[in-house]
Amino acid sequence: MTEVSVAVLSGAVLDSQLDRLGSIMAATVSGGATIGYMQPFDEADGRGFFETQVFPEVRAGRRLLLSASLDGRPVGTVQLITALPPNQPHRSEVAKMMVAPEARRRGVGRALLAAVETHARAAGKTLITLDTRTGDAAEPLYRAAGYRTAGVIPGFALDADGGGLHATTYMYKTL
Repeated sequence: MTEVSVAVLSGAVLDSQLDRLGSIMAATVSGGATIGYMQPFDEADGRGFFETQVFPEVRAGRRLLLSASLDGRPVGTVQLITALPPNQPHRSEVAKMMVAPEARRRGVGRALLAAVETHARAAGKTLITLDTRTGDAAEPLYRAAGYRTAGVIPGFALDADGGGLHATTYMYKTL
Protein backbone atom coordinates (compact mmCIF):
# COMPACT_ATOMS: atom_id res chain seq x y z
CA MET A 1 0.00 0.00 0.00
CA THR A 2 1.29 3.46 -0.89
CA GLU A 3 1.89 5.75 2.04
CA VAL A 4 -0.01 9.01 2.23
CA SER A 5 1.95 12.16 3.01
CA VAL A 6 0.28 15.33 4.24
CA ALA A 7 1.76 18.83 4.10
CA VAL A 8 0.62 22.31 5.03
CA LEU A 9 0.45 24.57 2.00
CA SER A 10 1.48 28.18 2.52
CA GLY A 11 3.45 31.02 0.97
CA ALA A 12 4.76 30.55 -2.56
CA VAL A 13 3.73 26.89 -2.56
CA LEU A 14 0.07 27.92 -2.74
CA ASP A 15 0.29 29.23 -6.28
CA SER A 16 2.28 26.22 -7.48
CA GLN A 17 -0.48 23.88 -6.28
CA LEU A 18 -3.41 25.89 -7.67
CA ASP A 19 -4.03 23.78 -10.78
CA ARG A 20 -4.05 20.48 -8.88
CA LEU A 21 -6.28 21.88 -6.13
CA GLY A 22 -8.72 23.13 -8.76
CA SER A 23 -8.69 19.72 -10.42
CA ILE A 24 -9.36 17.87 -7.15
CA MET A 25 -12.26 20.20 -6.37
CA ALA A 26 -13.76 19.90 -9.87
CA ALA A 27 -13.63 16.10 -9.71
CA THR A 28 -15.15 16.13 -6.23
CA VAL A 29 -18.07 18.39 -7.12
CA SER A 30 -18.63 16.66 -10.47
CA GLY A 31 -18.74 13.37 -8.54
CA GLY A 32 -21.69 14.64 -6.52
CA ALA A 33 -20.02 15.93 -3.36
CA THR A 34 -22.03 18.59 -1.61
CA ILE A 35 -19.36 21.00 -0.49
CA GLY A 36 -21.37 24.12 -1.20
CA TYR A 37 -21.12 24.19 -4.99
CA MET A 38 -23.38 23.16 -7.86
CA GLN A 39 -22.75 21.31 -11.11
CA PRO A 40 -21.56 22.06 -13.67
CA PHE A 41 -18.28 22.88 -11.95
CA ASP A 42 -14.93 22.81 -13.73
CA GLU A 43 -11.27 23.23 -12.89
CA ALA A 44 -11.42 27.00 -13.51
CA ASP A 45 -14.20 27.22 -10.92
CA GLY A 46 -12.04 25.26 -8.49
CA ARG A 47 -9.03 27.46 -9.07
CA GLY A 48 -11.22 30.54 -8.55
CA PHE A 49 -12.46 29.17 -5.23
CA PHE A 50 -8.95 28.61 -3.93
CA GLU A 51 -7.57 31.91 -5.27
CA THR A 52 -10.35 34.14 -3.98
CA GLN A 53 -11.65 32.39 -0.87
CA VAL A 54 -8.99 30.09 0.54
CA PHE A 55 -5.58 31.56 -0.27
CA PRO A 56 -6.35 35.01 1.26
CA GLU A 57 -7.49 33.31 4.49
CA VAL A 58 -4.37 31.13 4.57
CA ARG A 59 -2.09 34.11 3.94
CA ALA A 60 -3.86 36.05 6.71
CA GLY A 61 -3.30 33.17 9.15
CA ARG A 62 -6.99 32.48 9.68
CA ARG A 63 -6.93 28.96 8.27
CA LEU A 64 -4.60 26.15 7.37
CA LEU A 65 -4.69 24.39 4.02
CA LEU A 66 -3.40 20.84 3.99
CA SER A 67 -2.69 18.67 0.96
CA ALA A 68 -2.40 14.88 0.89
CA SER A 69 -0.26 13.13 -1.71
CA LEU A 70 0.18 9.58 -2.96
CA ASP A 71 3.46 8.90 -4.75
CA GLY A 72 4.18 12.64 -4.68
CA ARG A 73 0.95 13.57 -6.48
CA PRO A 74 -1.59 15.72 -4.59
CA VAL A 75 -4.87 13.79 -4.30
CA GLY A 76 -6.68 15.41 -1.40
CA THR A 77 -7.11 18.57 0.59
CA VAL A 78 -8.73 19.86 3.75
CA GLN A 79 -8.88 23.18 5.57
CA LEU A 80 -8.75 23.95 9.27
CA ILE A 81 -10.42 27.20 10.21
CA THR A 82 -8.74 28.50 13.33
CA ALA A 83 -9.94 32.11 13.48
CA LEU A 84 -13.36 31.99 15.08
CA PRO A 85 -15.29 34.50 17.20
CA PRO A 86 -13.63 35.75 20.41
CA ASN A 87 -15.86 33.57 22.59
CA GLN A 88 -14.57 30.41 20.82
CA PRO A 89 -10.78 30.53 21.09
CA HIS A 90 -10.72 26.83 21.99
CA ARG A 91 -12.53 25.67 18.81
CA SER A 92 -11.62 25.08 15.16
CA GLU A 93 -13.57 23.84 12.14
CA VAL A 94 -12.78 21.27 9.49
CA ALA A 95 -13.85 22.57 6.09
CA LYS A 96 -13.99 21.29 2.51
CA MET A 97 -12.33 17.91 2.88
CA MET A 98 -11.90 16.55 -0.66
CA VAL A 99 -10.25 13.41 -1.98
CA ALA A 100 -9.87 12.84 -5.72
CA PRO A 101 -12.11 9.96 -6.81
CA GLU A 102 -9.17 7.83 -7.97
CA ALA A 103 -7.54 8.08 -4.52
CA ARG A 104 -10.50 7.18 -2.34
CA ARG A 105 -10.42 4.18 0.01
CA ARG A 106 -6.63 4.43 0.24
CA GLY A 107 -6.27 6.15 3.62
CA VAL A 108 -6.17 9.72 2.29
CA GLY A 109 -9.19 10.93 4.27
CA ARG A 110 -7.89 9.32 7.48
CA ALA A 111 -4.49 10.92 6.97
CA LEU A 112 -6.02 14.35 6.34
CA LEU A 113 -8.17 14.10 9.48
CA ALA A 114 -5.23 12.99 11.63
CA ALA A 115 -3.11 15.86 10.34
CA VAL A 116 -5.82 18.45 10.83
CA GLU A 117 -6.29 17.26 14.44
CA THR A 118 -2.54 17.45 15.08
CA HIS A 119 -2.48 21.04 13.82
CA ALA A 120 -5.58 21.96 15.84
CA ARG A 121 -3.95 20.64 19.02
CA ALA A 122 -0.72 22.51 18.22
CA ALA A 123 -2.80 25.70 17.90
CA GLY A 124 -4.21 25.10 21.40
CA LYS A 125 -7.64 23.99 20.21
CA THR A 126 -9.59 21.53 22.35
CA LEU A 127 -12.73 21.17 20.22
CA ILE A 128 -13.05 20.54 16.51
CA THR A 129 -16.31 20.65 14.54
CA LEU A 130 -17.47 19.81 11.03
CA ASP A 131 -20.58 19.19 9.00
CA THR A 132 -21.28 16.62 6.32
CA ARG A 133 -24.17 15.52 4.14
CA THR A 134 -26.17 13.03 6.19
CA GLY A 135 -25.50 9.54 4.88
CA ASP A 136 -22.50 10.63 2.80
CA ALA A 137 -19.56 8.24 2.39
CA ALA A 138 -17.47 10.51 4.65
CA GLU A 139 -19.81 10.20 7.63
CA PRO A 140 -18.55 6.71 8.69
CA LEU A 141 -14.97 7.96 8.31
CA TYR A 142 -15.66 10.78 10.75
CA ARG A 143 -17.34 8.41 13.20
CA ALA A 144 -14.41 5.99 13.02
CA ALA A 145 -12.08 8.92 13.79
CA GLY A 146 -14.04 9.63 16.98
CA TYR A 147 -16.39 12.39 15.86
CA ARG A 148 -19.79 12.41 17.53
CA THR A 149 -23.07 13.65 16.11
CA ALA A 150 -24.33 16.90 17.60
CA GLY A 151 -27.45 17.01 15.43
CA VAL A 152 -29.02 16.70 12.01
CA ILE A 153 -30.74 19.49 10.09
CA PRO A 154 -33.18 18.19 7.45
CA GLY A 155 -33.47 19.92 4.08
CA PHE A 156 -30.24 21.84 4.70
CA ALA A 157 -28.92 22.24 1.15
CA LEU A 158 -29.39 21.23 -2.45
CA ASP A 159 -27.52 18.25 -3.83
CA ALA A 160 -24.70 19.24 -6.22
CA ASP A 161 -26.90 18.36 -9.22
CA GLY A 162 -29.83 20.36 -7.86
CA GLY A 163 -31.95 17.22 -7.79
CA GLY A 164 -33.15 17.53 -4.23
CA LEU A 165 -32.50 18.70 -0.72
CA HIS A 166 -30.35 16.78 1.70
CA ALA A 167 -29.87 16.83 5.44
CA THR A 168 -26.62 17.85 7.09
CA THR A 169 -25.07 16.19 10.14
CA TYR A 170 -23.07 18.39 12.52
CA MET A 171 -20.27 16.56 14.29
CA TYR A 172 -17.64 17.35 16.89
CA LYS A 173 -14.61 15.87 18.61
CA THR A 174 -12.97 16.85 21.85
CA LEU A 175 -9.20 16.90 21.39
